[in-house]
Amino acid sequence: MDAWEELVTSALLGTDRRPPTSRAPSGTATADGDAPVVLLDAAALHTVRRRAGLRPGPAAPAPEPAPDDHRRPLPEAARRRLGRLLADRAAPAPSGGRRGAAPDLAELLPQWLAAANEHGYKAPASSLPALLDAARARTDLRPQALALAGPRGLWLAGLNPEWRFALRGASGSAVLPDPRDDEAVRALWAEGLFAERVALLSSLRAADPAAALSLLRSTWAAERAEDRLMFLDSLRGGLSAADEEFLEAALSDRSRNVRSTAAELLSALPGSALAGRMARRAASCVSLDRTEGAETIVVEAPHECDAGMQRDGLIPTPPTGRGERSWWLGQLVESAPLSCWPARFGGRGPEEIVALPVADEWRAELHAAWCRAAVRQGDAAWSRALLGPPSAPPATGPGTASLAERAKLLSTLQDEERARWVASFIAAHGLSEAFQLLGVCAVPWAEPLGGAVIDALDIAREAGSYPWSFSGVMGLAERCLSPDAAPQLESLTTLPAEPEDASPGAGGYWSEAFQRLVSTLRLRAEMLAELTG
Repeated sequence: MDAWEELVTSALLGTDRRPPTSRAPSGTATADGDAPVVLLDAAALHTVRRRAGLRPGPAAPAPEPAPDDHRRPLPEAARRRLGRLLADRAAPAPSGGRRGAAPDLAELLPQWLAAANEHGYKAPASSLPALLDAARARTDLRPQALALAGPRGLWLAGLNPEWRFALRGASGSAVLPDPRDDEAVRALWAEGLFAERVALLSSLRAADPAAALSLLRSTWAAERAEDRLMFLDSLRGGLSAADEEFLEAALSDRSRNVRSTAAELLSALPGSALAGRMARRAASCVSLDRTEGAETIVVEAPHECDAGMQRDGLIPTPPTGRGERSWWLGQLVESAPLSCWPARFGGRGPEEIVALPVADEWRAELHAAWCRAAVRQGDAAWSRALLGPPSAPPATGPGTASLAERAKLLSTLQDEERARWVASFIAAHGLSEAFQLLGVCAVPWAEPLGGAVIDALDIAREAGSYPWSFSGVMGLAERCLSPDAAPQLESLTTLPAEPEDASPGAGGYWSEAFQRLVSTLRLRAEMLAELTG
């Protein structure tokens, strides 16, 4: 038994039962002493001897050099700003739920990344680890962070398992072949990871829709159902009549989700055969009744969901709490082209059609389906009609009472029209119901929207309530108000005189919140100036 094994045996059995040898592993005598001490001294000496005699293993192969990134480097001031933003992202939140007057740098990082990418900058090499850590912690940062990190960020991610998410989600042009390089495109499509193939298809779709469709056709039958669904979804960009034949064939796919997505895409093509079939079915259910001089929309919902309807994407089983017939009707109407309704209602336009009374309490179901159709088909005229005047209460107006659905309708309008509508809505109803609507408005908020938000916040401040119920809107304002609004807000940073019925200390909280808003707007202006320097 060698010396190390003897030491291990003594340690396991105990020095009382198996005293250690009186000689150290080096072969020199050790001084007598307590057996445990002798054991530990001998083990220490033996460990040093073993390590000293260890032969080095073969060197690991050096990694391939990082690829070049030919984009412009950040200006020095912007580089320092990125470092501060990344360092602050993990700062602990203020205790007690009070944010203070200082800007929240972590919430400005997404905006900074987007602006830096718009200018075509690349991230400094020294910032790549922190940038990848930030993207790992926050999925909302990943697209912009990986775009700024570029090919060197992806190279670095391949060396650290904690950053492998970057490889799975890589979609930047830096890792994709030129769409004109047919051989490289085919090679990546055949051998690439799933995320790379999705990114490749999307990139090729933007450059050459016909080539992208041909590439998808080449392997469609061999793809997994979940992959077919994602590939099919990538056809939304640049959808045209040229895609109809492929989508029509996908209606017979063995996957229900694939069939439903194909039907949805076809219904967004008003001239497709599916849109025509849906128009005929929907028209058979919805008509205009002229009884005793009054004109009313009457609805006769389907009595069955036959095989043809199911092939065209209708889901036969309704969700819990929904009736079958209303569920089928809603799917038919939302899939029918909106252009079919004027002829059905005597040449009326969208606003006149929406204003017609609907019999037997079918109004909400019918209007909600038209809302979904307007969003799917991107029809601004129908969206305006279904939104109605912004002064109308959501519960009694046309379209839908759901603010989420209204936000989708607003997304079909041009930025300026959207901002005007939401500004008028805030003026009529205040901020409490406008949060979701503000989220779809272009940043920075155009006038009169920015002024309407400021006026509504000022009214809430003067009312003397705590600002906590407006914290979401205040956070949006910090990110979305134009930095030019800072001077207008200066007067609101002072401590107001509190009315008798005001909540105790509310004025101080409001003053602090407006100070933070002004500081954030000024910081955003500095950040943008640094990126253009």
